[in-house]
Amino acid sequence: MKVYFAPLEGINGYVYRNAYQQFFPYIDKYFTPFISPNKNRALTPRERRDILPENNKNMQVVPQILTNNAEYFIRTARELKEKYGYEEVNLNLGCPSGTVAAKGKGAGFLAKPGELDVFLQEIFANTDMKLSVKTRIGREHPEEFEELLEIFNKYPLHELIIHPRVQTDFYKNRPNREVFALAVEKSKNPLCYNGDIFTKKDVERLCADFADVKSVMLGRGLLVNPALAKDAGESGGLGGRLEKETVREFHDKLYADYKEVLSGEKPVLFKLKELWFYMSHIFSGYERYLKKIKKASGFREYEEAVRLLFEEQDIVDAHL
Repeated sequence: MKVYFAPLEGINGYVYRNAYQQFFPYIDKYFTPFISPNKNRALTPRERRDILPENNKNMQVVPQILTNNAEYFIRTARELKEKYGYEEVNLNLGCPSGTVAAKGKGAGFLAKPGELDVFLQEIFANTDMKLSVKTRIGREHPEEFEELLEIFNKYPLHELIIHPRVQTDFYKNRPNREVFALAVEKSKNPLCYNGDIFTKKDVERLCADFADVKSVMLGRGLLVNPALAKDAGESGGLGGRLEKETVREFHDKLYADYKEVLSGEKPVLFKLKELWFYMSHIFSGYERYLKKIKKASGFREYEEAVRLLFEEQDIVDAHL
């Protein structure tokens, strides 16, 4: 089983990826938070820093592009290849954000299958790279996916990564395994599953239900349990034991790196509080410690809250 790290906007940029890779080197591919080109430029300075090869050593990284304009996609893909050496790019058809979807981008593009078909035809004719797609199964109704799959089957995708929810689900409701089964039966492209994989049992269930699917993309599950991908491909499953000492070293590395690249206490704490929203759940009795972390207004207060959590609580097995 190959394991990919999903693009998580604002969370797993290059600073996070480097710290994560140092302590949990089990990911086959990292997909970057999306690049959103426009008529004036392909990449912003922040996006450029995130994809610079020197900021992504010893890991395989795939830039993700969010657009419904073929010209912008082609220009960005060419820059990524010619200036930075990338051989694969990923099209974002999965972002469920209401503001993104309202502009006909991300999962919103799925509501216009005819335009999507023309878009794919143009980018495949003008892009000399591996092209993968990360998609939801429709805008509002699962029944939309059958037509979308017919469109995807017309093109030689390097991979089709499917999150089996519609855009209007956001992250509510259960992933639609019946629609994913349809993709397994009819897709002409290699498939990767994405959506609500949080524990080893979740992956074992996925493998049992879809034995021919050899790739899984994890997102929030890795934020909760950073060791979820351990032993993937070797044991045929996921879910290595997570040691508290390793989590502490990972946190301390990430904390130090954010302090080095960000200016001021507030942006550093914002990043770490966002991470603790997920990762705190692996600790017993985490609730009151998480409250202290959230309330911390400076480094000293934050460090004390984190120290107490690690000293007084243990990692529980519920998310392993």
